[in-house]
Amino acid sequence: MHLHIRFRSNCRLLIVWLLLWALPALSQAQQVEVRVEGDFPQLQDNAEAFIGEVEGRSANSLRRYADTAESQVKKALRALGYYSPGIQWEIIEPSGEQEEPPRLILTVQPGQPVHVRSRNVEIEGPASEDSAFTGSLPRKPSEGDVLNHGEYSSLRQTIQNRASLLGYFDGEFTTRRLEVDPEKRVADITLVYRSGERYRLGEVSFSDGHGFEQQLLEKFVRFEPGETFHADKIARLNNDLSNSGYFSSVDINASPGNAEDGVIPVEVGLTTRPPRSVAAGVGFSTDVGPRLRGNWREHWVNPMGHSRGVETELSVPRQNLSTWYELPLDPPMTDSIRLSAGYQREEIEDVESELLTLGQQWKHQLDNGWQQVASLRWEGERFRIGDDKKEQSSLLLPGLGYSKLNADSPLNPSRGYRVQFDITGSHRAALSNVDILHANFLVKGLYTLADNHRFLTRFQFGGVATNRFSDVPPSLRFFAGGDQSVRGYGYETLSPRDEEDVAIGGRYLMVGSAEYQYQFAENWRVAAFVDEGNAMDDLSDPLATGAGLGIRWISPVGSVRLDIAKGLDPEFGGEWRVHFSMGPEL
Repeated sequence: MHLHIRFRSNCRLLIVWLLLWALPALSQAQQVEVRVEGDFPQLQDNAEAFIGEVEGRSANSLRRYADTAESQVKKALRALGYYSPGIQWEIIEPSGEQEEPPRLILTVQPGQPVHVRSRNVEIEGPASEDSAFTGSLPRKPSEGDVLNHGEYSSLRQTIQNRASLLGYFDGEFTTRRLEVDPEKRVADITLVYRSGERYRLGEVSFSDGHGFEQQLLEKFVRFEPGETFHADKIARLNNDLSNSGYFSSVDINASPGNAEDGVIPVEVGLTTRPPRSVAAGVGFSTDVGPRLRGNWREHWVNPMGHSRGVETELSVPRQNLSTWYELPLDPPMTDSIRLSAGYQREEIEDVESELLTLGQQWKHQLDNGWQQVASLRWEGERFRIGDDKKEQSSLLLPGLGYSKLNADSPLNPSRGYRVQFDITGSHRAALSNVDILHANFLVKGLYTLADNHRFLTRFQFGGVATNRFSDVPPSLRFFAGGDQSVRGYGYETLSPRDEEDVAIGGRYLMVGSAEYQYQFAENWRVAAFVDEGNAMDDLSDPLATGAGLGIRWISPVGSVRLDIAKGLDPEFGGEWRVHFSMGPEL
């Protein structure tokens, strides 16, 4: 009882303190109120914005301010096409012991609006035949619309911005007229823009002192001298150089003031970045537990822009170390040859594996946006499955892969898709001890409806054809289950099993997933999902199903996912499991 009385006493003191603290704020409350009669929320908001905050005035001061306030309200309504409002004002003074400040009340009758009677927009000169300039100009304000000065300004500004974007730097409005007749309540718009000749891009020159070959830098330039100017071409050159990893800053000067005979020279200033960098990070997923990642990179080895690096990842079930050497091709933003070597040791469930790889990849981006990767690698693998003795494989694996990512944001997309297909093979006549044809196909899709409703789908299919499956190493067999596969089951536990119930990997993989997300707060979403799939030796084998709920946090480095899933098939080891992972959703 003593504690209860004490709590109530503290509450009273707190309330009194809050009231005393609030009194000065009440005396400084907004003293001008606008009341627009009728259902005109835009007029109300605009009038309040024009008035702004008015505080700390006496009644006499408000009377002197009334004409100014009325003038501001008229400007606010005129901007939205209401030129003849009726406005009355009055001063409300507090009576008796009221401590409220006096207020100025403006009552507004909007009256009849002004409508656009005619709209005449003409583009003269070379731009009149340029669809990039004339196409998709704003339709507002249109004939018959209520006059909106903001829409008129936007139309005018769009024409000017488009001229700057496309290189019509000598363009000007020869007529720019908005005529309003408040009595007749009509407005006439006339905009005539004479473009002048379109400027062109000239030679690209690079500053000295960067240490790279001129031939390498020229490969970043995707336009030819004499091409018509477009600001996006300059922006793309800046992005490509900035993303190359060679430079800490890129400064491009393509000012029309430097043009000669309509040709703009492009001057590029470059500052090289420190040649080496080291990075380390700690991560966690329920598939492999905590893991440590580190990499060392030399961003350029020589003036030709070659680079190299070393990467490592350490976790309880898996440890790997790899090194690579990369040569840029033309264009260097997308095309390269990478030579690599790596060692990986893995122990998951009843499978132990040591894998040594040597290989090369040729990356090339096709004109349609697809990434093509042609590879040739040698793999030597020592492995043991269950209690069997260790075996060894040696494979020379040529491969070809195609992939395409289309997303409206790299870290937090609202819609997009990823498609990936890879095929590799080996033959006993070519430095291999088993014939293998290995294929893997993956597709992901994401669509957002009404901003807050997201739908994700995922489908993966893989298969391996061989004349002796027992000689296929674990790295080329298929396993399912885990954070990125079928949730509700352990990592790589879905697989054909031998007589001793050891997961030995399958010839085929089939996994599908459907997920719904709802955004309930900024950067936070809840999710519901169903996964189905398995690794199998026969495509008619049954699939395992998992379902669950989760939460998503959109962090600065991508989506962080926490799921609680139930494997619905006990015969496959399904149970309640917690899954934690992070990374891009596509």
